[in-house]
Amino acid sequence: MILQFKRLACSGQRSLNRDVEAQIGRYQRAVNQTLDRMKSEHVISRLWQRDHTLWQPDPTEISNRLGWLDCPERMQGSLPEIRGFIDEARSAGFTNALLLGMGGSSLAPELFRKVFGVNNGYLDLTVLDSIDPDAIRVTCAKLDLHNTLFIVSSKSGSTLETITLFKHFYNQVAKVVGSKRAGGHFVAITDAESPLAKIAEQVRFRKIFTSDPDIGGRYSALSHFGLVPAALLGMDLEKLLERAMAMACRCQADDDNPATRLGAILGELAIAGRDKLTLIASQAISPFGTWLEQLVAESTGKDGRGILPVIGEALAEPRLYANDRLFVALALAGDTSFDAKLQALANVAHPVVEVSLQDSYDLGAQFFLWEMATAIVAWRLNVTPFNQPDVESAKSLARTMMMSYLATGSLPEERPLLRLGEISVYADEEAFSLNQALQTFLNHANPGDENGRGRSYVALQAYIQPSDQANQALQTLRTLIETRFQLATTVGYGPRFLHSTGQLHKGDAGHGLFIQLTSDPKQDVSIPDEAGSEESSMTFGLLQLIQSLGDRQALIRAKRQVIRFHLGHDVVHGIAKLTEALR
Repeated sequence: MILQFKRLACSGQRSLNRDVEAQIGRYQRAVNQTLDRMKSEHVISRLWQRDHTLWQPDPTEISNRLGWLDCPERMQGSLPEIRGFIDEARSAGFTNALLLGMGGSSLAPELFRKVFGVNNGYLDLTVLDSIDPDAIRVTCAKLDLHNTLFIVSSKSGSTLETITLFKHFYNQVAKVVGSKRAGGHFVAITDAESPLAKIAEQVRFRKIFTSDPDIGGRYSALSHFGLVPAALLGMDLEKLLERAMAMACRCQADDDNPATRLGAILGELAIAGRDKLTLIASQAISPFGTWLEQLVAESTGKDGRGILPVIGEALAEPRLYANDRLFVALALAGDTSFDAKLQALANVAHPVVEVSLQDSYDLGAQFFLWEMATAIVAWRLNVTPFNQPDVESAKSLARTMMMSYLATGSLPEERPLLRLGEISVYADEEAFSLNQALQTFLNHANPGDENGRGRSYVALQAYIQPSDQANQALQTLRTLIETRFQLATTVGYGPRFLHSTGQLHKGDAGHGLFIQLTSDPKQDVSIPDEAGSEESSMTFGLLQLIQSLGDRQALIRAKRQVIRFHLGHDVVHGIAKLTEALR
């Protein structure tokens, strides 16, 4: 029996007279057939009725993960509470905010800060989703702790990285303002009765925002997880939700539904071999790609299937791309900067999809459009969009390794295959130089069939301090791999990517090649055993290393190809040496 749910009240909503424009050539017939099938199987009405049988007979991790459908409408009722809190924080003298979170808790807030900036008189927001000791020290050094509000954001309330970061910063604040006042510098966004909610009550956080338990992390951009940080920046929340509502209303229709069209295109082209979703976006909204990466990768990458989002690649000449790509462009009104290159791709039969945005606030509409489209893609790929079964594998191995370290004081010894200066190479195949190690590893790439099915990709997994210099060095290396081997490439900082693309890495068809980059911190940072305690059994540098080793073991157990380069202290120089060796 299907429960009946009220549909959105759409009267008076602004109509979005735009659609998903596509040049997909020979794939159009299959897309049309899928659209017809969606109508005959009543996919849209069943989705709005929260019918879990769209994806699987068992309602587990489906029936309690569909709150995003009417989230934009319901969150309008929460705006007075959010505004009241923001006014209180400003009146209390807070001028800066630091958000501690991972994955779905951090990506939308980071996007809002990068796209919208901070309005005069509101709090400047920084997002910290790294446990790299040097990143933590640099972030802390930039803050005036007297005037900084900390948002501790975790749906489960038990995210390891978030809780350890909280304990560290709580101790730092307590040293400055005293333990009695420290809790007033903290805000929690979490599920009711979560471990974080209990901690927040114990140390008297200034505020606890209780999130909707029926919304999963990667679908939470328009919930408290996104809107509270957006409000701190002074964004117009009504406008953002209005745009989302307008799109949600369009996505209730059986015809002229942009989500069904986008979902059908993504799903059919992935099945046909075009499973590398390459996103191009106007510069002003380019941070949207990082949010989209998690949504698509973690929702579709399982049971031997998946779509790999490729973000941050510079748009190249058509001849440099293999036949495993689907290009999707998000363009602000009036931006024609990549029109000619997109048309050049379409002219040689690369499929191209274009989506137009009126302005940056149309990202509200894009959140909902892509959430709905991704749910439809999962229906077409026959996977459950709201779970992440392979994420736990790396976490479990890391926990085991951590317990072993706490019991013995040491980690399992691992001998490098090769040492060259500060760089150590950990691999299974013999090599006598960096060039040979890289070349031998990349020779494992699968070229795929004539339709692109099974073609490999390369993921750079950087367990290092995020910085502009590191970004540039990683981008240079990925571009060299992309152009020389015609392979799609991705870059992720660890352990951040474990909460984003980590599911797909272990759950897709297994054609990824994984290059791990690890380093030694310039200065390590201790993790307090408890908030307010000086006792410490672990450092952030050690925790980051354990997570990288756990993920490597999980990838190997999933029969993935992995090579690790330990770069020592000078990571930018080390990445440059790898690039030079591959030229």
